[in-house]
Amino acid sequence: MAGGRERVAQLLKQLHRASCICPAHSHTYSPGTEHPALGKTDYAFEDLKNLGVKNVCLMTDKNLCQLPPVKAVLDSLTTNGVNFQIYDNVRVEPTDQSFMDAIEFAKKGEFDSYVAVGGGSVIDTCKTANLYASSPESDFLDYVNAPIGKGKPVRVTLKPLIAVPTTAGTGSETTGVAIFDYKELKVKTGIASRAIKPYLGIIDPLHTLHMPERVVANTGFDVLCHALESYTALPYNKRSPCPSNPVNRPAYQGSNPISDVWAIHALRIVAKYLKRAIKNPEDREARANMHLASAFAGIGFGNAGVHLCHGMSYPISGLVKKYKAKDYHVDHSLVPHGLSVVLTSPAVFTFTAPMCPERHLEAAQIMGANISTAKMKDSGLILADTLRKFLYDLNVDDGLAALGYSKADIPALVKGTLPQERVTKLSPRPQNEEELSGLFEASMKLY
Repeated sequence: MAGGRERVAQLLKQLHRASCICPAHSHTYSPGTEHPALGKTDYAFEDLKNLGVKNVCLMTDKNLCQLPPVKAVLDSLTTNGVNFQIYDNVRVEPTDQSFMDAIEFAKKGEFDSYVAVGGGSVIDTCKTANLYASSPESDFLDYVNAPIGKGKPVRVTLKPLIAVPTTAGTGSETTGVAIFDYKELKVKTGIASRAIKPYLGIIDPLHTLHMPERVVANTGFDVLCHALESYTALPYNKRSPCPSNPVNRPAYQGSNPISDVWAIHALRIVAKYLKRAIKNPEDREARANMHLASAFAGIGFGNAGVHLCHGMSYPISGLVKKYKAKDYHVDHSLVPHGLSVVLTSPAVFTFTAPMCPERHLEAAQIMGANISTAKMKDSGLILADTLRKFLYDLNVDDGLAALGYSKADIPALVKGTLPQERVTKLSPRPQNEEELSGLFEASMKLY
């Protein structure tokens, strides 16, 4: 298996070296290459002009409206004579209500295409607005994942959506997933369908230079867990039951030889560049590589899926009390998604390691562990210790207790995890309520 991954990685390198250098196809990143100013070599929005669109919805948030990435997009749309309307009321960590507000705007606008400029919150909101504006008779819960929603397959044709990510974390520009807080149950859930994948994603590392330190860290932790979880997910040939019709096939297939390539490649980049990207905002090589790692991990987990870290993270974010993360300019309590995911990672990978110890040990080695004398049975503990050291070095909060949670909150956290079957069933090791309780308890304090 490792040999196969190496051959695929080598092929990708050869394709990169042989890639066309004409303007229409030259948007590849070469480490060490100096990038010009934003907007100077941007040909991507000519795609919208070539598609013949007449009315574009540009979605972003109020913070980004003041920053260079949105200006670059506005300049490009204007230069190419593309008519557009702006929606900047996207909520950081969206809710069902904020999704519905965006849906209403999209329905009224009768747009024939969409551009999302922002992080996962913006891109996910835009995917959802596109979906429901294209299916105006559908109720909101029709496409929301079961058991919270009806989980109906998407059979309508959506409008083209161009995603311009400005963070290096969610990989939403590559996936058919949109996540939100369902306020009634105080948990996160989402919509998952290949039909909502963006038409095009523009990966420009200069769009990430505005990110403050903690945003770089927390979005980077999302990349880390996307890679680790998709690589250690239940193998695709063990997933069950078989859907009665291909249209009902889940978006997440389980770990497989293709997703493994992307996950491991992303993990290597994270191990090499995340600390640098956090500690030095002028390190463009690190920022560029983390932007690519986000997309690479997105391709991997968008195919294979994630499991317990993400499944447990949704109630951690949804039940937030008074915690407000540093460097996030919002008017509400907020546990950033990447932080909510990574805090349970030491406990989770200790738990899942017995099912595929060689993969956990390989991940630990990539993250810097010396495994020369390691025993396979200790792979989970080794990976957990490696992750704790990594997080400690980056000044990450000391577990769930630092976010305001206590043992008394564990039943509610477990209750909020149980509906996340879309991802928890992809854990290589099945879990019951008692075991979930133990994982939350073990995550109350990390160091």
